[in-house]
Amino acid sequence: MAKIVVIEHLTLDGVMQSPGLPDEDTREGFEYGGWAVAGNDPFMMKVQSKYMSSSWSLLVGRTTYEGLEKAWANSSKDRSISEALSNVEKFVTSTIMVEPLPWENSILLKGEIPETVAQLKKEHNKTIVIFGSGKLVRSLMQHDLIDEYVLMIHPLVLGKGRRLFPSDSSTAHLNLVDSVTTNTGVIIATYRTAPEQ
Repeated sequence: MAKIVVIEHLTLDGVMQSPGLPDEDTREGFEYGGWAVAGNDPFMMKVQSKYMSSSWSLLVGRTTYEGLEKAWANSSKDRSISEALSNVEKFVTSTIMVEPLPWENSILLKGEIPETVAQLKKEHNKTIVIFGSGKLVRSLMQHDLIDEYVLMIHPLVLGKGRRLFPSDSSTAHLNLVDSVTTNTGVIIATYRTAPEQ
């Protein structure tokens, strides 16, 4: 059985929307895109590489898939990241995309997302990593399908934007298993899901 690991950039008030680029995700008039760039630190890549250098697959929703494909499919800015993302097996959840998907090694998951991902988790033998994909992550949280969260918490409050844990989130019990603070003040906290108490 596979383990599902969610890796996210968050503000102190839980916003995860559009961390990397100004126009990454402007839904609902969000104008703070690129807010995570100031907190970039080499140690973040070291933490992510721990999951990306071993036996892993990527699971993403449509919006994140399209953003990653646009940024990294033929990128020359960092060949190691570009190659890692192009070569990895990518599972994509979408109700409007059709095959063949444009990026190599991409597989469209069909059917209801929780059931399809639960089946993938049961049959897959690699760590399944999720970047971004807030709608997907929230759906999987409701069905207890996430095993670990790696949260890069930036010292910033935005007051608006899509959050990882919205006000209607279901209850979750997590155990802190690791934490480190980068030179830019970002706390990288790793949590594992715990049995309901």
